[in-house]
Amino acid sequence: MSLAKSYQPAEIEQDWYQYWEENGHFAPSNNPDAEPYCIMIPPPNVTGRLHMGHAFQDTIMDTLIRYHRMKGDNTLWQAGSDHAGIATQMVVERLINQEGKTRHDYGREAFTEKVWEWKEESGNTITQQLRRMGASLDWENERFTMDDGLSESVKDVFVRLFDMGIIYRGKRLVNWDPVLLTAVSDLEVINEDEDGFMYHVRYAFVDGDAPEDRAYMEIATTRPETILADGALAVHPDDERYESLLGKRVHVPMTDRIIPIIADEYVDPEFGTGCVKITPAHDFNDWEVGTRHDMEIINLLTPDAKMNDNAPEAYRGLDRFDARDQIIKDLQAADLMVKIEKHSLKRPRGDRSGSVIEPYLTDQWYVDLTRETLDDGRPGGKAIITDPALEVVRSGKINFVPENWENTYFQWLENIQDWCVSRQIWWGHRIPAWYDDAGKAYVAESEEAVREKYNLAPGFNLRQDNDVLDTWFSSALWPFSTLGWPEQTERLSTFYPTSVLVTGFDIIFFWVARMIMAGVVFMEEIPFHEVYIHGLVRDSHGQKMSKSKGNVLDPIDLIDGIELEALLKKRTEGMMQPHLREKIAQQTKDDFPDGIVAYGTDALRFTFAAMATNGRDINFSTGRIEGYRNFCNKIWNAARFVLMNTEGKDCAADHDNYELTTVDHWIISRLQYAETEVVRGFEAYRFDRSSTAIYEFIWNEYCDWYLELTKPVLNSDDTSDAIKAGTRRTLLRVLETAMRLAHPIMPYITEEIWQKIAPLAGKSGDTIMRA
Repeated sequence: MSLAKSYQPAEIEQDWYQYWEENGHFAPSNNPDAEPYCIMIPPPNVTGRLHMGHAFQDTIMDTLIRYHRMKGDNTLWQAGSDHAGIATQMVVERLINQEGKTRHDYGREAFTEKVWEWKEESGNTITQQLRRMGASLDWENERFTMDDGLSESVKDVFVRLFDMGIIYRGKRLVNWDPVLLTAVSDLEVINEDEDGFMYHVRYAFVDGDAPEDRAYMEIATTRPETILADGALAVHPDDERYESLLGKRVHVPMTDRIIPIIADEYVDPEFGTGCVKITPAHDFNDWEVGTRHDMEIINLLTPDAKMNDNAPEAYRGLDRFDARDQIIKDLQAADLMVKIEKHSLKRPRGDRSGSVIEPYLTDQWYVDLTRETLDDGRPGGKAIITDPALEVVRSGKINFVPENWENTYFQWLENIQDWCVSRQIWWGHRIPAWYDDAGKAYVAESEEAVREKYNLAPGFNLRQDNDVLDTWFSSALWPFSTLGWPEQTERLSTFYPTSVLVTGFDIIFFWVARMIMAGVVFMEEIPFHEVYIHGLVRDSHGQKMSKSKGNVLDPIDLIDGIELEALLKKRTEGMMQPHLREKIAQQTKDDFPDGIVAYGTDALRFTFAAMATNGRDINFSTGRIEGYRNFCNKIWNAARFVLMNTEGKDCAADHDNYELTTVDHWIISRLQYAETEVVRGFEAYRFDRSSTAIYEFIWNEYCDWYLELTKPVLNSDDTSDAIKAGTRRTLLRVLETAMRLAHPIMPYITEEIWQKIAPLAGKSGDTIMRA
């Protein structure tokens, strides 16, 4: 029954996790009288590894789940992972590149099989790491965004939206990655501050259109290669400088094309000369202006960002940046370059490829997020998808914590654009659309269903769309597809709507809003009641953790410990710049001269909880986790003291022949106060307050005061047996309750101690998780 002499987290953690999982303690109780409580895990990428943000977020979710499980609620923490289309395809493509092959050498079917093989062998590393964090997910019902059930629900939703007229195919601008050769979402674009240039260029007036005081219009651009596709020059309608020039025409430099000068309120008269070039096929804002003015749309680029046949012959086939260099030389030679100035700009790069992203004109599938009328003529009166998603938050059916994040949600939905859902890759949910030889699209769950739905002859030629759906499309269905929808399963009726979504602010647009939209349309019910938005985990200096800064901490290293040499190798691996490697190596030696010691999972989790104030970023320091490792030691030693003084002795567990001292009454009153504070904190998502109440009670009041005050009582020959029995009873019962209070945050140490003291305190049960 006794505890080991010293607290060694590695010796208890994995044994307890295995015990919990093997005995089904993570599964819902399915008690019909219990209140359902459900959290959906934000599905980590199958390519992912646990980072500090995951560890922080998962600690919060597991704390909530363990708290509600101990309250007696019927709890479900839904496990699962995301297929991460682009990221996973890149991993597997790199592997086959090492064989000297490309995915095209394999072909679509064989390549997809290769990805599935990789997923089974090497994927889901992060789910094993989640287990190391003590995450009590319902692993028996783990889902994957490309498993059979979820794949069917994705096709079902696509077909329904198409039949409603809400999904359509159109030629529009998208974020295009010229290395990956696919459209990418805004979330996959990183806008980086970079040094560039502003080029001031002259556009000569057409003969007869030039005013007396000028022969040219001057514009400024950061992308002179796109001049070749200009559709107009634009000025603000209220700009008196150019009022007389509206409708006049100018020559597009280096081409034989002529374009007009137009007025549009998009133009800022204070910027540059107050006159801007409009290139609808190569700029998102210009696309809107071009659409308003029915402008010619000219795409200059091939999918891999070379100049296509729409460019003058001199530039065809050149890479976009080589074309830029040549055009600059030609503009200078023609005396059309006024000046070149240094200019700071935000350059969009793909987060996977690092390539500069292009606004690119291409055929894609879209979800219409502003449509107000269905195809059958029924008026919606409101945007069919967007307005209900706004209303459920405005009415308080869904609450954001902290509340100010509602404004971010409203701002995005009130200014929403149609959602491009197609991606030009092979790994993902293939779009359930088929085309005939004339290019007409037919949409249904399968080719057989298409033929039946559209009454097509058996020999009628069809080919399936090659594109797959954006990963966020399947993720939007996560709260109900994981529970069995479109089938009306018992899990779906029990746990939908879910209780709370725990996530970061960066995916309010991309995931949170889309889940709400999907829920109100397909379930006619909100997907969750509350959205708890947590902050970022930063380093001890408040800087964002990134590989380039060399300040990344691996949660598993903090749990297990890592020697300095191994840590240095980890932090500098793959870095090409020697000066950067040296800087990071020195910083690492300064921060961790002896490497990182093993702190254990409970100390790490308690650190996260203690720093989890409402929505604020946290600056993580090893000083804090070291302090909470000491807290674990304190608890361990207190439990050893209690066991030494209670095992084999009268603890009044089964009789009333005991007497409590004033000190016993005092510690019980302090325990009751701590209970109130801990519960209040959990209920309000103030994990910092709960952890502070636990720490203050156990360390300061129970250990430093009460344990010391019991020693003379228990060791004195003058103390009556009834008082000693009362003191032992209080020692045990207060510690047993304290372990239950701390368990949601510190699952391992509390289980180990509870198993030893619960029987002495008159408690029984297989695990503290259900206590």
